[in-house]
Amino acid sequence: MNLLILGATGRVGSHLVTYALQEGHHVTALVRSPEKIEISDEKLAVLEGNVLQIKDIQAALHGCDAVISALNTDKTTTLSDSIPRICDAMKKEGITRLVTVGTAGILQSRLEPDKLRYQSSESRRRSAAAAIEHHKVYTFLKDSGLEWTIVCPTYLPDGIRTGSYRTERDMLPEGGTEISVQDTAEFALSQLKSTEFMKLRAGICY
Repeated sequence: MNLLILGATGRVGSHLVTYALQEGHHVTALVRSPEKIEISDEKLAVLEGNVLQIKDIQAALHGCDAVISALNTDKTTTLSDSIPRICDAMKKEGITRLVTVGTAGILQSRLEPDKLRYQSSESRRRSAAAAIEHHKVYTFLKDSGLEWTIVCPTYLPDGIRTGSYRTERDMLPEGGTEISVQDTAEFALSQLKSTEFMKLRAGICY
């Protein structure tokens, strides 16, 4: 499969690139700083560009079968500003499958089911800025017409790739407190071969 990976220099994104190449996929990484990509592989194409520039997205999407986004919020609106551009470019290229990495904050609350976790008493974060950005992405994708999945990890420490974790549709599995960056990347990549969480949020934790 030919994949476009966004956020490829980030914590989750860098592992996505590694695992995708290990599985034999051809990967295009659209990044602002190509020098941060430390992997050299004949199946990897690194393009310098900006996800806010339509022409950069279109160039990176050409010939791809699916998109995985691990873009960070970085205390800006780049994430929510870029998603309409990404989706529009995907439609023009005839690409329908999009997997994004979000946050457990946009899953439904168990204590207050009519609210998202970041809006409820379950939230322990001092700032809701990142969750608000991911909420905007979720809202946009629901009406996008694309075949999307949002992977929603809880606390994300660096760790190891165990391949063993719990998932649940639209909610965080009960008692979940963390999931490694590595297992989050593995699960996100696996969604390209699965329809279990099609047009859904996937809560993931140990």
